[in-house]
Amino acid sequence: MRAPMLFTLVAAAALAGCAAFPDAGSSSEGPEPRAAASAESIQRGEVLAQTRCAACHAVGLTGASPMAEAPPFRDLHNTYPVRFLQEALAEGLTTAHPAMPEVELAPDQIRDLIAYLESLEAG
Repeated sequence: MRAPMLFTLVAAAALAGCAAFPDAGSSSEGPEPRAAASAESIQRGEVLAQTRCAACHAVGLTGASPMAEAPPFRDLHNTYPVRFLQEALAEGLTTAHPAMPEVELAPDQIRDLIAYLESLEAG
């Protein structure tokens, strides 16, 4: 079941593009590097992840997801650049997994959540 969920997520992000978020950037070699997020943005993103996502996903640097099918946030970047989630989150992220609720966030919440997810890449 995990593969259809990830495929849907990746396909939605790829098809949506990054037009609504010009700072995401793109080039023939992939997205351009972003400026470092502020510590405050990362902290707000962590709080958002804890309150909205931790019931199913492992949102920290360690631990298993409470729902086995829900990928740990620290591993998302292994599948695709997490900033590709910006557009999908803005439009309402949906997956093929029936337990995954529709997720729609405000632009500042998306920026903060992406900042937090990118901070997990650094460990």
